[in-house]
Amino acid sequence: MWTDYKYLGLVFISFNYQRGEIQKDRRLTMWLAVVLGVLPLLGWLLWWWNDIWYGLVTASLRTSKGGTKLPPGYMGLPIIGEMFTFLWYFKILKRPDDYINLKRQKYGDGIGMYTTHLFGRPSIIVFSPTATKYVFRDEESFILEWPNVEIVGKTALVAVHGKKHARLRTFVSRSINQPEALRRIAHIVQPRMISALKSWAKRGTINSYKEIKKVTFANIGMFFASFEPGPTMDALGQAFIGLVSGIRSYPLNIPGFAYHHGLQCRKTSVTIFREELERRKKNIDDGNAKPMNDLMDGLMKLKDEDGSQLSDIEILDNIISILVAGYESTTLASMWAVYYLAKYPKVLEKLGEETMSLKKSNNKELVTSDEILKMKYTMKVVDETIRLANIAAIVFRTTCQDVNYKGYTIPKGWNVMLWVRYLHTDPDNFNDPMCFNPDRWDALMAPGTYQVFGGGSRICAGNMLARLQIAIFLYHLSTGYKWELVNPDAKVTYLSHPKPEDGAEIRIQKL
Repeated sequence: MWTDYKYLGLVFISFNYQRGEIQKDRRLTMWLAVVLGVLPLLGWLLWWWNDIWYGLVTASLRTSKGGTKLPPGYMGLPIIGEMFTFLWYFKILKRPDDYINLKRQKYGDGIGMYTTHLFGRPSIIVFSPTATKYVFRDEESFILEWPNVEIVGKTALVAVHGKKHARLRTFVSRSINQPEALRRIAHIVQPRMISALKSWAKRGTINSYKEIKKVTFANIGMFFASFEPGPTMDALGQAFIGLVSGIRSYPLNIPGFAYHHGLQCRKTSVTIFREELERRKKNIDDGNAKPMNDLMDGLMKLKDEDGSQLSDIEILDNIISILVAGYESTTLASMWAVYYLAKYPKVLEKLGEETMSLKKSNNKELVTSDEILKMKYTMKVVDETIRLANIAAIVFRTTCQDVNYKGYTIPKGWNVMLWVRYLHTDPDNFNDPMCFNPDRWDALMAPGTYQVFGGGSRICAGNMLARLQIAIFLYHLSTGYKWELVNPDAKVTYLSHPKPEDGAEIRIQKL
């Protein structure tokens, strides 16, 4: 009998063991089902979430007359969007044009637009000349919105729209871009260029980016407000570094963050320029005013057709905004000119023939803006430098209403990113686009393929000033010096602006 109980106990234990194994198997099967079914579904949802949300939900709720179909593309992961892909091509691979090439291979050229999600917002990439022209011209639907515009000033040219923009643009353009203003500025900038070049030759080896930046800032201080090198310019230089960083930062107005620091630097900059403005106004009231022939003087004197003048804050905001827009871009363009001319000796030789011819006939240390702008090959070198340098790779606009373009909807409030860099590096627009070839400018460019200064009424108000400064610099450089790149194979970084990793370090000496 004891044996029977023992046998029954063993059977019971065996049964419970088997039942436990079965339950384990069921749990394992359940988890496998989760892993093989639910997780891939979650992964799929994450991968396509932005496309689902913006494409099916957001777009379908709109009442656009042209429908709700978005341009082709991929919008990436939630919040992150395509930023990893963007950074992969721009920062890791250092092949920025392949970002667009990849999309062209996948989606075709279509209407010249792709849907994406970059910099935290749903966006439309515009890469074709036709589509770019369309966006630039439709200024009622696509408006310019600078990031953190309060740092440059809410009454600056880049911040206002409509009639205010037209009025302000007239003032600013007459102050920096008209023939008389260019003649005055050409005379102001040359002494510092000449002095800097002599200093570079004595040192032998220099970082051209850093040294050109110093000269550019000194000249800006002079033709903006007649500031001589000294404590005021030093303070302004430090403030400007923080101001630019603040524009590019996330808007957190908390001590320790770049945006907060940028606002403080704006206050410093405004204080410096306001003190000078008040000093000049007092001299006018006292009858002791002297013509300064600088940007501040020009903005103070200008009147529109109705006889009205700019307010103090309009003067200050526009001086700061023009400084922001022109300082870094002029520096980079001049540096790239030095770089390309060192890489293309035949171009430098041809440039030297033209500039030396002017120097021999002129027999003066300084040249005039009229003389420089008549030098055809020099200006072709400038235009080719700006095209290939692509200092502003992307121009931003924001849609202020739903827009229908060739059957596709661009929703209200989306970023529109005009990929102007690709216009200049696309073989469909320029033959052998990565070759530095100033002679390509002997032929007319196809409409809409050259957009380095933007387009429409928002085209850069200082475009002639920028071209003139670079041309004058090249005149003095090519007629008095020879140079070579220390690292001709230096890699190029593309963010936030393109430049060689070594800042185009050169060995320079007098001819």
